[in-house]
Amino acid sequence: MPKRLEEMLTDIWTPLFLAWIMVLPYISMAPVIQSKTLQTGSIVGLTGTGEGERVLIRAKRGWVWNQMFVLEEFSGPDPILVGRLHTDLDAGAKNIKYILAGDGAGTFFVINDKTGDIHAMKRLDREEKAEYTLTAQAINRDTDEPLEPPSEFIIKVQDINDNAPVFLNTPYHATVLEMSDVGTSVTRVTATDADDPVYGNSAKLVYSILEGQPYFSIEPHTAIIRTALPNMDREAREQYLVVIQAKDMGGHMGGLSGTTTVTITLTDVNDNPPKFSQSLYHFSIPEDITLSDAVGRVKANDRDIGENARSAYDIIDGDGIDAFEITTDPQTQEGILRLKKPLDFETKKSYTLKVEAVNVHIDPHFISRGPFKDTATVKIAVEDSDEPPVFSSPTYLLEVHENSAINSVIGQVTARDPDVSASPIRYSIDRHTDLERQFNINSEDGKITLAKALDRETDPWHNITVIATEIRNYSQISRSSVTIKVLDINDNAPEFASEYEAFLCENGKPGQVIQTVSAIDKDDPKNGHFFFYSLVPEISNNPNFTIKNNEDNTVSVLAKHNGFRRQKQEMYFLPIIVSDNGNPPMSSTHTLTIRVCGCSSEGVVQSCNVEAYILPIGLSMGALIAILACIILLLVIVVLFVTLRRHKNEPLIIKDDEDVRENIIRYDDEGGGEEDTEAFDIATLQNPDGINGFLPRKDIKPDLQFMPRQGQHPAPNGVDVDEFINVRLHEADNDPTAPPYDSIQFYGYEGRGSVAGSLSSLESVSSDSDQNFDYLREWGPRFKRLGELYSVGESDMET
Repeated sequence: MPKRLEEMLTDIWTPLFLAWIMVLPYISMAPVIQSKTLQTGSIVGLTGTGEGERVLIRAKRGWVWNQMFVLEEFSGPDPILVGRLHTDLDAGAKNIKYILAGDGAGTFFVINDKTGDIHAMKRLDREEKAEYTLTAQAINRDTDEPLEPPSEFIIKVQDINDNAPVFLNTPYHATVLEMSDVGTSVTRVTATDADDPVYGNSAKLVYSILEGQPYFSIEPHTAIIRTALPNMDREAREQYLVVIQAKDMGGHMGGLSGTTTVTITLTDVNDNPPKFSQSLYHFSIPEDITLSDAVGRVKANDRDIGENARSAYDIIDGDGIDAFEITTDPQTQEGILRLKKPLDFETKKSYTLKVEAVNVHIDPHFISRGPFKDTATVKIAVEDSDEPPVFSSPTYLLEVHENSAINSVIGQVTARDPDVSASPIRYSIDRHTDLERQFNINSEDGKITLAKALDRETDPWHNITVIATEIRNYSQISRSSVTIKVLDINDNAPEFASEYEAFLCENGKPGQVIQTVSAIDKDDPKNGHFFFYSLVPEISNNPNFTIKNNEDNTVSVLAKHNGFRRQKQEMYFLPIIVSDNGNPPMSSTHTLTIRVCGCSSEGVVQSCNVEAYILPIGLSMGALIAILACIILLLVIVVLFVTLRRHKNEPLIIKDDEDVRENIIRYDDEGGGEEDTEAFDIATLQNPDGINGFLPRKDIKPDLQFMPRQGQHPAPNGVDVDEFINVRLHEADNDPTAPPYDSIQFYGYEGRGSVAGSLSSLESVSSDSDQNFDYLREWGPRFKRLGELYSVGESDMET
């Protein structure tokens, strides 16, 4: 038995070994293509069903795969062999058929259904598709039944160096500070290669500089650009163009390359001091130049730019430090000299200044290159000008008493010509500031005199403008403000502060304060007001009232007794003299009116009229007047109402400005013709006034009285309408008061020769039976319905 088993194993492995030998030459022919062969083996296992008995068992067949590879961009004349599929069932049998499915099956890849050889039919590009997944299966050629389960395998496209490096974000721009140290990082560039970075060196890049040396260098593998020279000066050269190359295959010969440009700009640092373009400046200015006007400009040039070139100017020395100042123009970086104090040619004719320009921002890294400042000398010559007069004071304050005499001198102003010529001065007052012409001025010496009397209580202050003009040059003028204060004198007597009216209660007690009186004075004494109160001498011993000084410029009026009655005397008058303490003292007399009133027990005034005693119900005169006014108003309303009602009952009167013809009278009754005597009585046309031949007109107001003609008196019954109308027509034609209005008369009969004939119903009584209305139908559709109605009427009558 052991010998038999050994023979069986030899029979199984011998075909497998022969198949492997057959595939080996194809593998050696294509070293870069790993072929895939399908091998099936009979794996035999021994299992025992009983002691001493052995059974041979055949294992399930399966596919054994390796990955296949094919070169991209292969363009040979024949299809390239990718690999071979084989099964152990193929022992020379011709009924086995190999099929292929999946990515690119039938287009890129084709299988020989007999031998299992797989060929690439088209040119492949790894960058488009790196691998293909396919499924292989062996089936029966005759029945198409699968002999083995389908198995999946992958064909990978093997990369070749067919893509050059490409830079991203090209071209590049970078900046670096000038004067940077060697090795200062500038920027980093990046290039990409579409080839496979895993297989070979197709995507291994090395960087180098083609242009830009010896100023810059680049690290071969990191692509970081660095400075290669020290002290690169922006003022000497600001911009550099560097060409960078990226080469694959590790930089070896045969590799592909790509290039890009990097524009490197040196940015500025403050490494240069300011420098004046000249060491001495000369300026000439007139002496009458106004303050803050520009005298001249100086410029300190700086080779730096931006903030590094900003300079501040200052005057550090000279005899004009107090008269001039210098500021910086932010746009041009120039120093602007300005006048700070007025100039006077006669006093000083020239100035010398020392001006300094200093950088605002100083870099401490370059402090050793300093100092970052420069100085220059400025000489300023003052030119003589014809200046206007100069007053001894810019403003004047004058004081004058309000009782000063006319033409008295109240003050003086003086002005001089500051020029060497010393022209005489003429003085005048600007009358726009003295409209009342209360002051005059001497044109030669500037003395101001009073032209009108002053009143402090009206205008305590006056402001005028005095003009000084050079006689030799009238265009040179100056102005000065003069303020005049009017001083007070005691020229006004004190007065009551208001119009007082005191009330005295009938039930008042002796010594009761009736009224407290105060006074005012228009004057304004330096020590304040102090008033004296007294009764007039004639009634100094007044039996009813007395006064009491309150020591606060007020006085109280007191009642001497009680028992005042309105029936006896309703009103009292108390003259009081008020005096001030001026020099001379002024006084005035004012009368205080005291009314006797009825008061409550608390002293509240209730009534001050005598007639209140007469009224039993206690109504005042004002209440009675109000009641009487209401009664009169009610009477007026009643009269108006009655008048309106009467006007409504009167017949309609035509206004003078209306046309009589515009009055339309409408009747709602329809008569049955001439035979209908019940619906409308023709006798209503007869106006009683018309019987006598006179009908008054209501539409106009006659200027002349027309005497009506005495006509015949028709009988009350049996009125002839034709005669009635003729009479009225004759009256209208002969009435001189009637306006010449046009009148349109309408008649039922249209006249002879009318095509339509008469439409009057007056003639229809005798002609209805003889009239034919057939012609109405010939007039058109608008008269068709009318014709039918009359035709129906005729037929009914015949019936």
